[in-house]
Amino acid sequence: MKITITIIVLTLVLSFVSTARAADSNIEQRLTELASSSERSAEHIARNRYRNPAETLSFFGIKPDMAVLEIWPGRGWYTEILAPFLKEQGQLTIAQFRQNDGNLKDDRAIFWARLSATLAARLNEQGAYFGTVHQIELEPPFLQPALAKEQFDLVLSFRNAHIWDESGHLLATLQTLYDVVKPGGVLGLVEHRAATLSDTTSVAVEGYLDESYVIAAAEQAGFKLVERSEINANLLDSKDHPKGVYTLPPTLALGNYNRALYLAIGESDRMTLKFIKSAE
Repeated sequence: MKITITIIVLTLVLSFVSTARAADSNIEQRLTELASSSERSAEHIARNRYRNPAETLSFFGIKPDMAVLEIWPGRGWYTEILAPFLKEQGQLTIAQFRQNDGNLKDDRAIFWARLSATLAARLNEQGAYFGTVHQIELEPPFLQPALAKEQFDLVLSFRNAHIWDESGHLLATLQTLYDVVKPGGVLGLVEHRAATLSDTTSVAVEGYLDESYVIAAAEQAGFKLVERSEINANLLDSKDHPKGVYTLPPTLALGNYNRALYLAIGESDRMTLKFIKSAE
């Protein structure tokens, strides 16, 4: 009798594991399809090899019924994948750059505002593809308008942390994000990774951040690191370029100078970190 019960339990467990694996496989397959969608430009599709969107989003544990917040989507590179993936069962919210109300003076902020306006217009024009995408703003360290706490299953930030750190808002911005994540929810963070010299020191030229520093900041904000991945690593990146990370594609800040070299290196070496907000 005991043997029979054990066999039944084992069969059920194996069936559950098999079903879960199949579901995960289907999710990654769907993400892969969206990453190569005809709705995306050839330039965006070409960057899949460096950004590995299907693998990255799967690593963060995305599911089609989640409430997801994407921080500073820029030109919408990830939004093009996230919005159609979530539109049937879930909900995507994007935290755009601050709108230009005529008071922006900084050239970079004006440029970013233009990117956000262009993306907003595209979301409106291609509603059938994107579905309903909620839009707010992030003016570090605050979301505008302020959101109710604990409403997102997953918050995603791709290569934003170094900008928050430059302005002195890294910790406070992470604390803002912590507040809007549900207990048990995830912060998925990808960032340009500085060269590590030892367990306690690193070299962080423009645009790069030390991985241990980012982890410490997120954990000080309340998150707990549960896993890190080398999905977006690039061993060819020496991280000592004349204009920092902006020397590499897609920016290529040096123009035609050593262009072939920097194209051969590809996009930056990146940390990929999965944090959780304790359910306790």
